[in-house]
Amino acid sequence: MSTSTANFADQDGVIWYDGRMVPWREANTHVLTHTLHYGCGVFEGIRLYDGAQGPAIFRLREHLIRLFHSAKIIDMQIPYDMETLEQACKQAVQQNQLINGYLRPMAFWGAENMGIHGEHLKTHVIVAAWDWGRVMGEEARTRGIKVKTSTIRRHDVNSLMVKAKVNGHYVNSILAMREAKNCQCDEALLLDQQGFVAEGSGENFFMVRDGVVYTPDRSTILEGITRDTVIQFCQEMSIPLVECHITRDQVYMADEAFFTGTAMEILPIRELDGRSIGEGQRGPLTEALQQRYFATVEGHLSEYHSWLTVV
Repeated sequence: MSTSTANFADQDGVIWYDGRMVPWREANTHVLTHTLHYGCGVFEGIRLYDGAQGPAIFRLREHLIRLFHSAKIIDMQIPYDMETLEQACKQAVQQNQLINGYLRPMAFWGAENMGIHGEHLKTHVIVAAWDWGRVMGEEARTRGIKVKTSTIRRHDVNSLMVKAKVNGHYVNSILAMREAKNCQCDEALLLDQQGFVAEGSGENFFMVRDGVVYTPDRSTILEGITRDTVIQFCQEMSIPLVECHITRDQVYMADEAFFTGTAMEILPIRELDGRSIGEGQRGPLTEALQQRYFATVEGHLSEYHSWLTVV
């Protein structure tokens, strides 16, 4: 399915919905659905790449493990096992005839009841897949993006469960991103409740200084699959990496900085708060990690074939 128009509700194709394939335009949910009103649902974003072995889903199992962990954190019971959802993802790709694209598995509570007590609710599950290109163009991937430190803080670990990828958490991200866009920036950098760097609106953060890669520790961030990929790359490339508290002024002094995420992949940061990062463009270490990432997801590095689910 190709999103040829801006309206995601009006597309050709099918969506896996509670165990069966449903025509795209008929995959509807009632307006009194609990998750629509209160935000308690969990989801994943997963990439499909056309590679050397054919179309392949990148780190499908790891994404689904995180989906089940997210559901457990908010006490939601997903009524399907891992293997069923793996097959659902494959079927969504195959039946929509995709070779590159994006998958969105989501579990949400239905309209069986209303109120914040959340009792007697059925958990529904969907998997949608569509042809969705890169969020940023080639210039952003090579030159980098402009970022603003947000006045919106990352959730406190004891106010919301920050290790869960929960639908309602993204109000935080939307507010931060809208603020950044209003300031003519491409992305936002959120600080945690103590004022240390946390993450972007939907990405994890890395910086480089004197040949060492730094990334925020895991205490207040969503532990991204692409983040984990970059950490493994650094280990295998003998690049020193430190997980630690990072202050905003340390970022200003960085030689390089970049975001990682399923949608953004590995995206250089050229500017933060009007201050150039390093040379004000993609640095050599960021470029090397980008090259390894794309070689991996496109199936050119045999040591990472286990990360690819060929469809």
